[in-house]
Amino acid sequence: YVLACVGGGSNAMGMFYHFLDDEEVKLVAVEAAGKGVDSGHSAATTFLGKEGVLHGTRTILMQTEDGQVIEPYSISAGLDYPGIGPQHAHLFKADRAKYVSITDEEALKAGLLCCQLEGIIPAIESSHALAYLEKMKFNKGDNIVICISGRGDKDLDTYIKYFGY
Repeated sequence: YVLACVGGGSNAMGMFYHFLDDEEVKLVAVEAAGKGVDSGHSAATTFLGKEGVLHGTRTILMQTEDGQVIEPYSISAGLDYPGIGPQHAHLFKADRAKYVSITDEEALKAGLLCCQLEGIIPAIESSHALAYLEKMKFNKGDNIVICISGRGDKDLDTYIKYFGY
């Protein structure tokens, strides 16, 4: 398994690229569900979006019926984006990668747990991928690679505010 958070998608594509032709490697892209996919405060593009044009590129994006971009929401600035890159749109439509979503709360709890267990403060973006681990089932011998794409020190105020420390 290769897991990475995805907003626009550059981080995840960098992780997935070398494994695209290896069907034995399962690719998992974790989007920001924000306050919940159907809450009106989400950035879960593959769940809420439809095909359209963003920045001159045909892709999947969150948009109104008349094609206006819908403002996304995520507690993590790096995942707060209304669309996914065209490569991800292709992987999604081709079922080559699995696209899932994690809420702010799930991500923050996973980030705190990582800090407590490993002494690593992950960026909230990466914490989305960490949070999805709890929802997965593995077999003995499975290999899992997760992209911890950034430092969480930039997010300390958010963690502190959320957990009330």
